[in-house]
Amino acid sequence: MDDPVLNRIETYYDAVPRSAARAEAYGPLTLFVREGQGWPYYARPTLGHEGEVPMEAVEKVRARQRELGVPEAFEWVAETTPGLRAAVEATGLTVHEHPLMVLEGEPLAVPEPEGVTVRLVGADDSALETAVAAPYAAFGAEPQPGSTATVAERLSAGLTRLAAALDADGHALSAGQHQPVGAVSEVVGVGTVPAARRRGLGLAVTAALVADARAHGTELVFLTASDADVARLYGRLGFRTVATALIAEAEG
Repeated sequence: MDDPVLNRIETYYDAVPRSAARAEAYGPLTLFVREGQGWPYYARPTLGHEGEVPMEAVEKVRARQRELGVPEAFEWVAETTPGLRAAVEATGLTVHEHPLMVLEGEPLAVPEPEGVTVRLVGADDSALETAVAAPYAAFGAEPQPGSTATVAERLSAGLTRLAAALDADGHALSAGQHQPVGAVSEVVGVGTVPAARRRGLGLAVTAALVADARAHGTELVFLTASDADVARLYGRLGFRTVATALIAEAEG
């Protein structure tokens, strides 16, 4: 793969889980196993691997994921590892496509929604608990025990940055993070509580995260949109689609 942007993203993808997970090698695949609280990780192509990925390697990783009791999930970039999709689908997993987007130039300004304050949230912030909970609520879930403490530790260590849209009582209605590694950062986990949707809160939170990343010298800011409609919203900030992120998982 000779695309310099995608090469930087691949290096980032290999590096970012290692602050909270151990890496288990399975030839052309690497399985990241979370240590501590938080969302479970996934398997992805081993950094630097070129060529096909045999179905047997996928099956070995899936067996290990079942042994660990974690989701049988794989994430990769279609253009970087085109041979993985066939092997993954041959084992019965379903593959979902998502736009992989990179910020071009400086972010475009978006108006701050009425009735909220959009700002960064620190490790000792009174809004931290609701800011951690908001993206979970966006997907109808509750944070795992210890999630707030884990995020606080990562904030203190500089491993993540958190922004939120807060109501008049200081409760987060929308929140998200960016995770810097060197001069690259990914915007992740942006979510809005169902009652506050369609107010532009997620876009405003993303704008705050991008501004923070740029202020700290980040050269490459990227994200994965859930679908084409969401990608069009991120386009208003200056993101453009450069590739296709693939996520494979077991149905049900």
